[in-house]
Amino acid sequence: MNRFLDVKRLTFAARIALRVALGAGFLSAVADRFGLWGKPGAPGVAWGDWSHFLVYTGKLNWFLPAALISSVGAIATIAETVLAVLLLMNWWPRYTALATSALLLLFGLAMKFASGIKSPLDYSVYTAAAAAFYLAATSTFFSVQNWRRRG
Repeated sequence: MNRFLDVKRLTFAARIALRVALGAGFLSAVADRFGLWGKPGAPGVAWGDWSHFLVYTGKLNWFLPAALISSVGAIATIAETVLAVLLLMNWWPRYTALATSALLLLFGLAMKFASGIKSPLDYSVYTAAAAAFYLAATSTFFSVQNWRRRG
């Protein structure tokens, strides 16, 4: 059998690709909230600053009191940052991937109830949630903890 088509190698490579893609996606979104991708209204910039991000957070969480929106935005930002770092470091891979899947699923559902089913589908939120779930299901072999124990 071709060694590049070996299931174990492909699964290992897929897990790395998923961890990097999900982690980079979270870090990119967080960077956008702090204007690191450009100012509000610039091409390719979703928010460009914290205040524009909170407006979007309020739209998605229309059912919450306005006083909670800032806290929800901060919690989401902290969660995405922590999960991104844990994904990239491969720390607690199964738990991190499950938390990532749950966060993305909640985000997708909030988008669906706030703006309809098309929005989370267009941004592949459910695809990313399913990818994180796959990562959780297959993350049993290599992790930073196992590597440190072996070394």
